[in-house]
Amino acid sequence: MASKREGGIDFSINPDALYREESFTDLQSGAVRRLVPVHADGSADQGRTPIFIGTAQVLTPDGPLPIQAVLAANNLKEAVEAFPGAMQAALEEMVNELEKMQRERSNSSEDKSRIAIPGRDF
Repeated sequence: MASKREGGIDFSINPDALYREESFTDLQSGAVRRLVPVHADGSADQGRTPIFIGTAQVLTPDGPLPIQAVLAANNLKEAVEAFPGAMQAALEEMVNELEKMQRERSNSSEDKSRIAIPGRDF
């Protein structure tokens, strides 16, 4: 993500932190992205570990909602095995966050909707 700096946004790419992205899918449940570390010339960087990320969509009345999670895996087979549990955990975390936001919004709107009467404490 670009960082803010004096005079604008810094869009510099760190040549020591590059990854090649590969995607694998079953065309049903979701996808596993493998981020392979590479050097600035595009050759594989064996000194760093690949990162696996699971992505899926949950259908809601308002349309599809994307979810993703880092998969604890050393290879594609392990990533595929870790996918269901990681997606379930990401979904539960997202639902908890949405419920928290709804509670906060509900509490906030209750406070704002009261009619203030001078000389009366609430």
